[in-house]
Amino acid sequence: MISKLPYVVAVFTGGTISMKVDSVSGGAVPCLSGSEILASVPEVQSVAELEAIDFARYPGPHMTPELMLRLSQQVDARLSEESVQGALITHGTDTMEETAYLLSLTLRSRKPVVFVGAMRNASQPGWDGPSNLLSAVRVAASSRTRSLGVVICMNDTIVPADDATKTHTVALDAFQGRDAGVLGRIEGTDIILFRRAGVGEKLNTGRLKENVEIIKLAAGSSGKLIELAVESGVKGLVIEGLGCGNVPITALRQVEGAIAKSIPVVIATRCHRGPTSTAYAYEGAAKRLEQAGAILAGFLPSHKARIKLMVLLGSNASMSTIRASFKRTTGDELGDNLQRPR
Repeated sequence: MISKLPYVVAVFTGGTISMKVDSVSGGAVPCLSGSEILASVPEVQSVAELEAIDFARYPGPHMTPELMLRLSQQVDARLSEESVQGALITHGTDTMEETAYLLSLTLRSRKPVVFVGAMRNASQPGWDGPSNLLSAVRVAASSRTRSLGVVICMNDTIVPADDATKTHTVALDAFQGRDAGVLGRIEGTDIILFRRAGVGEKLNTGRLKENVEIIKLAAGSSGKLIELAVESGVKGLVIEGLGCGNVPITALRQVEGAIAKSIPVVIATRCHRGPTSTAYAYEGAAKRLEQAGAILAGFLPSHKARIKLMVLLGSNASMSTIRASFKRTTGDELGDNLQRPR
């Protein structure tokens, strides 16, 4: 008998959702296979027909941009199959937002792609993995979520990949929308959408340029780390600046020196919310930096700006193309992301 349930590809990469406490090491380590995780949630059998794929069993910090791109290519190939309704991807929460954002940039398919993980491991009381997974399956299997793009589904909330951020180290509601808020919630068997995400930018690349570094600046930073990065042959820099994207005067010479060497220098903000802005024009302010040739990250935090710069450089994008791409993160797309459900 042919199943009438939606066919969903479930790709397991590891993370806390796959972990149990190891008696030898004394802490949680990845050990559960995809099939074992699915067996803990028998309810999913009534929601979708699932194909379990064990991509890896990595903790979040072991994921690299190269692995993220390989994951994207594998998922994109499966989504091209007519029978596949969508995909869900289990992932460690430490780097989930970076991987989800990379897939949002590089996937060609518009089918639902849902990232999910857990904040508690399987040895802890109240392991949230099964409930998170069930909600993620509902989202991936729904025809209503096709236009949402890549999302993260945790604690019964749906957050777009470009805006999702982990706000707490251990809380169950750690994942929030950084600026635009959540797209919707899962209430029992229902998916309630508050709004729809705009159509995100798609970047075509088969490789990444990984030699891109993030350097965080604070009051009185010397800029020595910028000099070291430039001397080492870095291909791109993301500077996490202050406020609207301003840098301390003590590091200005080094920032301008990197720009002068035609290295793409992207300026992000250390603030938890809000975009970079050209509101200020004093020495070291974002407006002056942009005039000198720096690129402003807009609403992207430094770690996502780095992912985007890696993808752009991997496609051999020109400086003008890189600049234009980051212009898309300064507010227009966020406005699109605030659309109400149609």
